[in-house]
Amino acid sequence: MLMAHPAVLGNLLEQYETLVALNAEAGGPEVRQRMEDVAHTLCVSTGTRDVEAALAAARTRLADASAGGAALPA
Repeated sequence: MLMAHPAVLGNLLEQYETLVALNAEAGGPEVRQRMEDVAHTLCVSTGTRDVEAALAAARTRLADASAGGAALPA
């Protein structure tokens, strides 16, 4: 299975976490839609079907990349 580059996964995780925080503060339809879009992209990028599994898979992939010495762009 193709797996997204760790930098891409890191960016998606950051976006999703930011959107979750925004949604908790003052969520509107635009924030919720963007959160759903990022969740979908995470699922596609990790080969999962729900956002919780996608988040876990992305975090695992990032941890594996860090442990393996893969350079992640800042």
